[in-house]
Amino acid sequence: MNFSFYSHSFGCRVNQAEKETLDRQLLDLGCCIDPISPDFYIINTCAVTQKAERETRQLLYQIRRKLPLTKIIITGCSATLWLKNRSYPSDIDLIIDNKDKDNMLDIIVNRLKLKKTLPKGLRAKNSRFLKSGRLLVKIQDGCQRFCSYCLTARLRGIPRSKTIKDILKEIKNQQEGTREVILTGINTEYFGRDHGESLPGLIETIVAKTEIPRISFGSIHPWSIDKTFLNLYKNILNLKRLVDFFHIPLQSGSNRILSLMKRGYTKEEFSEKLQVIAATNPYAFISTDLIAGFVGESDKEFEETLDFLEKSPISGFHIFRFSQRPMTAAFFMAKKIAEPSQSKKQSRAETLRGLSRKKYLMFLEMNLGRTSSALFLAEKKGDYCQALLDNQLPILVNSDKALAGEIKNVKILEVKKGRLIGKLV
Repeated sequence: MNFSFYSHSFGCRVNQAEKETLDRQLLDLGCCIDPISPDFYIINTCAVTQKAERETRQLLYQIRRKLPLTKIIITGCSATLWLKNRSYPSDIDLIIDNKDKDNMLDIIVNRLKLKKTLPKGLRAKNSRFLKSGRLLVKIQDGCQRFCSYCLTARLRGIPRSKTIKDILKEIKNQQEGTREVILTGINTEYFGRDHGESLPGLIETIVAKTEIPRISFGSIHPWSIDKTFLNLYKNILNLKRLVDFFHIPLQSGSNRILSLMKRGYTKEEFSEKLQVIAATNPYAFISTDLIAGFVGESDKEFEETLDFLEKSPISGFHIFRFSQRPMTAAFFMAKKIAEPSQSKKQSRAETLRGLSRKKYLMFLEMNLGRTSSALFLAEKKGDYCQALLDNQLPILVNSDKALAGEIKNVKILEVKKGRLIGKLV
């Protein structure tokens, strides 16, 4: 019997990469994807905020109400947190700890008694990433930073990396049709330390030993951007292989708040890395994560953050209102230090969103008139195909036919309703 399944991932690109890998493995076993009425539904959860955890519970209840016969399997950070607390929703058929994720396929196969029916290596291009020729590859897991607001180090465990050899094998196994490889990790700062390898070494190997046209990162920790990394970026810039997009989490532009967060850098150190990237290529798109209303954040310190962002080359913000998480230092800190009110958190988040829209629009306009390579996505909107430029900015390009997975040169013509519009050249 062939089983049908559907999967959903909350949270970070690492979760998405894990989902993509498991999807391919299940398809190899002869399972099929059924979003309507699957035999089992897999949820890869997130616990970075209370909202993320709440969304998981809401999805669980929706599935159980609409699909009473579907088996529900959950994994990820919320699942691990619930196991630690010995408290989780009763409607779950199987819950898998983060530490068992590497064996998740075997656990599911044994529990559901799946049998292999398709030849090894048969792949189905089922995801929005794969349909567009984009391959998510998880290179590292775990963290030892223990930022004061974050549960991840406690739920993901100690840092551990795949070897460059194994990563290269994974990429080559999926190389046919792959136009971009997206390297993801919980904290890329730790990549390779357990094997005597490095992130620049991984990039150099992918450049030298594959023909993948585009290499990018899901997120990169500030301390990953050292002199070796920056020198490599400068040296391979002309090859046009490394996508000029860097998502580098900042969290705050106040040194006191960064210290309370235990981020391990100052705003000056962070700024220095940004300036080198921007000086190397002014069209590099830099985005960041920000926390609005952290414990003890004063109006003055919030203004420091706004001032830092105004002057920085960061053009996109992912904004989170501070959310107390159990077992973190900030959870206990909030009992001693005043936390901004919910209305103040909301107000600060809205101010940051306004600044983000302003800076993003300025960056879009800065790109007008230039010609860039673009990777075309699976989605098509009327007469327009969606694509990603060499700095990962989305663009709509007029085309009579779908161009999914193709790389073409486009000229950037205008900004319309916050979107770039271009034409093939």
